[in-house]
This record gives sequence, structure tokens and C-alpha cells, in this order.
Amino acid sequence: MILAVLSSSFARIAVLLSTTALLGVNAQQSTYPATPLASKHFSYPTGIPYQADTDTNLVRGPQSGYNLCNATTEGQLSKCQTSFLNSLDDFCVWAPMNPNSLIADTEGEEVAWCTKPGRGTRLIPAGALTGVQFMRTPDYVQVVGFIDQKLINIMANDSGGELDPHGADLRGNPLGGLVYSTAWGNDSYTQVMEWHNFMGGGQFCFKACDPSGPNAADFCQHIYDRIGCAYNAPNAAKDGTFESCLGDNQDFPGVYTMNGAVTTYSQPPESLGVISTLPYTARIPASSSCTPVSSAQLYAALASVTPSGVTSASASATPSGGSNPATSGTPTSTKTEAIASATDTSGAEARGWSVAATLLGVAFAAVFLS
Repeated sequence: MILAVLSSSFARIAVLLSTTALLGVNAQQSTYPATPLASKHFSYPTGIPYQADTDTNLVRGPQSGYNLCNATTEGQLSKCQTSFLNSLDDFCVWAPMNPNSLIADTEGEEVAWCTKPGRGTRLIPAGALTGVQFMRTPDYVQVVGFIDQKLINIMANDSGGELDPHGADLRGNPLGGLVYSTAWGNDSYTQVMEWHNFMGGGQFCFKACDPSGPNAADFCQHIYDRIGCAYNAPNAAKDGTFESCLGDNQDFPGVYTMNGAVTTYSQPPESLGVISTLPYTARIPASSSCTPVSSAQLYAALASVTPSGVTSASASATPSGGSNPATSGTPTSTKTEAIASATDTSGAEARGWSVAATLLGVAFAAVFLS
């Protein structure tokens, strides 16, 4: 009797293994890397490898760009995937390599677009940034702003998505994407292990959490990818204003207080459709010492850059020394209010892995429960 049950159950498992192959999960491939991206440490600049992601025998394939970036890679065709978040005039965002792209389709291949030359990246074209707020708090720094996203290769009507160092397979989005900041000491670069960057809807927010702080993973939470900047990085940025501020910490994304009770919001699965309402409004933390600056002063180096131009090398070569549109989950704010857009839907790969894991779990349970 037991042998019959086992035989039947293992037959079902075999069928489901075939199903996972149809879903794009190769049974001979591992789903997860030996070391998650968020646990890989590289000193800047001397410790940067050519590619941070070396796990080529995984479902999503190899890293598409490189992390070892210099003068030979700088320009509007750069595939540099090392990013920075330092100050109002010195930051990068993640965006696609090719024009008219959707974040949901390219999240694994985004490259760094920056406000300053000198690091081997692409440069955000002159005039693309129309309002930016930089905020320094006790536990993180963040930059939020308004941008003509067509000029950094994002489709004009794309409501966008989230980039972070995790992803469904722990390899990050983009794969191998590294972030550094001088925010925590004497202009020396610190690797940021926890960060998130929402892009889309003509707006963006990029937060880097102090790796020495006890709550970096909580402030830079990555599980609320469908509810945008207003809930993950609540802010008071305004289009047309460029300012640098000091601020208090926000509440942890997804955590709110209502009627005296502290509650954690649970984001519903994508299968339930668009998130049209939420049970709370995120608290915008207090800010102070805001210093306004004209955009001309901030981004003078961008004046000579055009969307199709190349600032130095063609950036298609290896650097020297190196070996479905997302659905808006929250109402998008007007451009004179705090940024609320940039939401995400999970990629097909993540959904395939989830379904496959569920099916396999049911089959293995049948072995012991039949």
C-alpha cells in the first residue's frame, strides 16, 4: 500500500517537474546564487570586480553589464552597473540601456545614469531633471525628483517599477548592480548594501540606507514594489525646485499607526489586480535646513550631453583593466505634490518560480499525506 502511494506521488512529482521546465525553470539550473548580491562586499574603487554577478548557470543568465568602469566606458552607451548616491548634485539612477524601454521588461539589465562625469557611466541628459530634493536623515540618504524619462530610455507612459539589491532570485535588479555613497564619512566611499530605486511616471526616488545602522533593511524595504515612492520614500519634493535638506527618519515602509495601533501593511499579490486604495497615508517626515539651488549651478556638466551623444569613448568595449508595463498601484500625484508614482509588477520569471514552487510543494506533501 505504502509503495503504491509513493509510486503514485512520485509520478505526480515527475509531471510537476516537467511543468516547471515549461515555466522556464530548468531542473539542471540553480535558482539562487551561492552568495546573494546584498551580501557581497567590494571596496571602492580598488576592490571592484569586472562583474559582481558571476553566477552564469542560473535562470536569468549572466550579468549584462559590468561594474569595473572608467574613462574607457564613459558615455551614453556605457553598460556600467555601479551607481552612486552622494548629494543633490552627485547621484545616479537606474534606467534601461535602449530607448523606449519598459522598466518591468528590463529590470535585470538597467545601467547607471549619473549627474557627474568621471565614473565611467552614462550621464543624465541636460534638461531631463526638472526638480530634485536630496534628504539626509539619521539612517539614510535619499534623492527624489521629476524627470523627462524618455531622455533616459524609459517609455514615456511607463509607470515604472522598483530596482533593489534583492529580486526574486537574490541576484538584484539590475543583476550585479552595486551602489556606493560618501554620505557617511570624510568623502570615502561606503558600499550600500540596502537600497531601493523607484523609476517611472516621470518621477523617481532613490534611497540608500546606512549599512552601519541597525535598521537598514527596514528603511530600505524591498517587498512593497507595487505602492511607489509615496509609501516607500514619503517626501515633499516639488517640480521646479532643487533643494538639499536635513530630515527625520520616515516610518518603516509598510508600517503605520492608526487609532493608536501600530500596523504592518501586507501588499496583495499581483493576481488580485491593481491596488486602487490603501488603508493609510504614509507620514511625510519633518525636514529642516533646506537649501535651494538653481539647476544650472547643479548640473553644468550635463549641458554638453545629448540623449544620443557620447561624452568620451563609445563604451561598447570592455573597460581597461577589466577582464509589460507596470500597473500603477497608487494614484499618481500631481507634479506639484509629493512624488507618489513609480510602481511595479513582478516579472514573469518570479511568477514562474512561485508557481513552480507551489506545485512542487503540493506534490511533496502528497508523498507524506496520502
